[in-house]
Amino acid sequence: MNTVNIVMATYNGEKYLADQIESILNSTYTDWSLFLCDDGSTDQTLVIAAEYEARYPERIHIIKNEKNLGVTKNFLSNLKKLKQESQLNKGGFSKISSNVAKYYMFSDQDDVWFPEKIEMTIARMEKMERKYGKDRPLLVFGDTVVTDENLKQIHPSFYFIQCYNLRRMDFSHMLMENKCIGCTMMVNESLVKKVREIPEHARYHDWWLALIASAFGKISYMSQPVMYYRQHGSNEVGTSTYANYFVRRVRNLKLQRESVKATVQQAKDFYDIYGPELSDRERRRLYEFSTLYERNWFARRRLLLHNHTLKSGLIRNLGLMIIV
Repeated sequence: MNTVNIVMATYNGEKYLADQIESILNSTYTDWSLFLCDDGSTDQTLVIAAEYEARYPERIHIIKNEKNLGVTKNFLSNLKKLKQESQLNKGGFSKISSNVAKYYMFSDQDDVWFPEKIEMTIARMEKMERKYGKDRPLLVFGDTVVTDENLKQIHPSFYFIQCYNLRRMDFSHMLMENKCIGCTMMVNESLVKKVREIPEHARYHDWWLALIASAFGKISYMSQPVMYYRQHGSNEVGTSTYANYFVRRVRNLKLQRESVKATVQQAKDFYDIYGPELSDRERRRLYEFSTLYERNWFARRRLLLHNHTLKSGLIRNLGLMIIV
């Protein structure tokens, strides 16, 4: 069996944390370790986590951040540390077995995984590795059943209501739009090795990892739901219908402009870290996108269209052309 390390970001998650841990414990695939990376919780999150760590000391481990990092850096920083220290088999992560994990997954603190989630995802990852090789950075992600806070189904498919174009996961499209849900993702060891620096302006950990995979490897989508994606008032990043997406953006164009500018800043970080390693074509496209706002009104729109640095669907792209 292949070892899987699961990185869970926790912060004041006492309400739903036990449900999520129990769902992982019920997995049909059993060769995994869970790392609860706490970002300074002030509620009972650490008490709950400690109870599970005491019950499953070989399987569940608590990592306390020295300072509040925010969800993106919490995931990426601990992923990087976990990889480094599992190789050295020392330091704060030395409680794990000496086996270096082949695969890494990510967990929110408030969802519920299906028992077959890990098993299904590994099967797809192994298929990817047979096709593309284990040395390629690979990422697998799946669909979710969207629920309310009580796990009552809102919709059987996150991707149906979001209307993402999942045929467009090349580097240019991923620069503009993240399509991967981190809590469904698995990445292989080759991808984790690429996380050498923690970017200052990465918008979300899953987006950053998807950029690495699209630039240097491959991404695969599983249409089967693998978990319940719980929606509630305190979600760090939730979901909404495509119609609500459109209404929100029409009502707040300034916010959407700032969002695109933040995406461009993320691209600048990616260029600084990985630019020399990209093909000439991808490096040029990345540079042009990272310098988007150094260009005039017409040139910005021409560049996005020419390089296919676009979102999913006509409505999203019409909105993009208005705000960029």
